[in-house]
Amino acid sequence: MQRIALFPGTFDPITIGHLDIIHRSLHLFDKLFIGIGRNVNKTAMFSEEQRLQWIKEIFADEHKVEPIIYEGLTVECCRKVNANFILRGIRYVSDFEYEKAIADMNRSISPEIETIFLTCLPQYTSVASTLVRDVLRHGGDVTQFLPDPVVKRLKDFKK
Repeated sequence: MQRIALFPGTFDPITIGHLDIIHRSLHLFDKLFIGIGRNVNKTAMFSEEQRLQWIKEIFADEHKVEPIIYEGLTVECCRKVNANFILRGIRYVSDFEYEKAIADMNRSISPEIETIFLTCLPQYTSVASTLVRDVLRHGGDVTQFLPDPVVKRLKDFKK
């Protein structure tokens, strides 16, 4: 059986913290779908198409990675792409408590899909898309938190 995982999130924008989790997970899975989820409770700063494009560009040479856009339950997306794992990144204990509740619910709905938690490296604990967006909205420099394709697009956007 192939080990297929879904890494769900809004990736608005994708950060070096996300990349840390993705790169360190690649040896665990045969295929990794990066699922850009539509969240009706959040207003995105960047379009789904832009986020999809960034992920495609960042992982252009990585055959194991495929970005997708999905709506609805994460476990339903897993079924559609035949994923038997959900990958989640953990920065703090509070992240774990929140993510464990979601993992427990997902396990209740789909016991065949297992959630895998990876803790981020210490240098990435403060990197969160929410914080990056806040700094961006106030004109701050976020280049140290973002992959090059995102930085390039932001510079083009400011011109």
